[in-house]
Amino acid sequence: MTVLEYAPDSKQAEEYTTLAKKIENNKNLVIPTPITMDELEDLLVEFGLLGGDEEYEKAIAEDKAAATV
Repeated sequence: MTVLEYAPDSKQAEEYTTLAKKIENNKNLVIPTPITMDELEDLLVEFGLLGGDEEYEKAIAEDKAAATV
């Protein structure tokens, strides 16, 4: 069941509806280019989601360890 079906008046449903309207009404028709891993890491650090190179390497190592289990 989707959020819109389960809780149509919720904040999350409102966010999805807003996003869908923005996509539908987009007239720019520009296809974005993917970012590099370095650019992604910079964004994560900039917005406080990752503490820097050491934390990034630790997260990568943990992901690899979890994938091999």
